[in-house]
Amino acid sequence: MEKEYYDIIKEILESEEFQKRKNYKHHGNITVYDHSLKVSQVAYKIAKKLKSMDARSIAVGGLLHDFYDKPWQDKKEKSPFFKKHGFVHAHQALINAEFYFPEYMNEKIKNIIERHMFPLNKVPPKYREAWLITLVDKWVSLEVFLHPTFFLKLFGIRGGKS
Repeated sequence: MEKEYYDIIKEILESEEFQKRKNYKHHGNITVYDHSLKVSQVAYKIAKKLKSMDARSIAVGGLLHDFYDKPWQDKKEKSPFFKKHGFVHAHQALINAEFYFPEYMNEKIKNIIERHMFPLNKVPPKYREAWLITLVDKWVSLEVFLHPTFFLKLFGIRGGKS
């Protein structure tokens, strides 16, 4: 891990609360911890190459974009379609990020976290940095296609296995 990048995210990455995400499955056998770290790292590298984006906000926002508080795959109760994980977790992640890491928050980071699920979130990202995380998150999430039966779970069909 690049030292400059690690220096930005170290306190978040090593925090007890973020470490819990090692136990939250995300896509297939990938954890929220691993997924979030990969999104953050890939987007950070792109931002550094472009030299025209706020790489610090990208590193932090990418790491916290899926900082929701419960593993969504463990949820047993049914919920209305627009209340499912894909539609609501970004706002939940923002609430958690502001609670656990208020010293890191700025408008770009908040926008990165809350808008990364566009178009499921109706309002598009405001900043280029938020667009970058949105696109990198989608690209990194393509790993779900490596597990076709798991893909069904994303649409609430419980027959899919992780």
